Amino acid sequence: MRQRLLLLLLLGLFIAILIVIANQGTIAPGRLSPEDFSSLAYKIGILVFVAGTVLTLFRERFAQAVTMAMMWVIVGMLLVVGYSYRFELHQIADRVLADLIPGRVISQGRTVAVARTNGGDFAINAQINGARVAMMLDTGASSVVLTREDAKAAGLPIEVLDYSVNIDTANGRARAAPVTLERVAVGSLVEHSVDALVAPPGQLKTSLLGMSFLNRLQSWEVRGDRLLLHGYP
Repeated sequence: MRQRLLLLLLLGLFIAILIVIANQGTIAPGRLSPEDFSSLAYKIGILVFVAGTVLTLFRERFAQAVTMAMMWVIVGMLLVVGYSYRFELHQIADRVLADLIPGRVISQGRTVAVARTNGGDFAINAQINGARVAMMLDTGASSVVLTREDAKAAGLPIEVLDYSVNIDTANGRARAAPVTLERVAVGSLVEHSVDALVAPPGQLKTSLLGMSFLNRLQSWEVRGDRLLLHGYP
């Protein structure tokens, strides 16, 4: 067996050498360079050696060897295709997750997309001063409005807030505290020094993403069941 393997190795190397010699002086525009062709010849030699080794080791189980080889070829092709289309597959996965997980944000450059919930609203997972905050889109709100709990999570000094601004809530009129948010991020869209309000305890169930953030964007639109936010380039 060792002699047979050695012969196969020598045969592979001999074929590679013949290819390299035949290629010398015949390089034309559009053909492989000598370095690339030498690399190809080397790989062909290795392939011949490996193939010969497989045939030698599995000479009594040739069908099994061919089946295993085909399985590895298929696995390799799937890996190559997956790597080649990795960005497209990532976008498809994001869209599926956005439909399954309310509030999930899909960022494509300076455009952000959010899927409508079963209730017809747009839930948005935003970041306020680095803290994750679940919000609802409210184009009727002139400002971003935070619940007391979300304001605390965002690091705002809730103990010294001045509730001096009249607002309308689902529970009636109330007074909210004006604040300035250092950073508001929705996906890839980030705005700084955003005017906002903090609702008093018990007056708001979910924080609202209002016009003080939306007006910072280049545009926004509702297209079908998706909210599209377009930031400036």
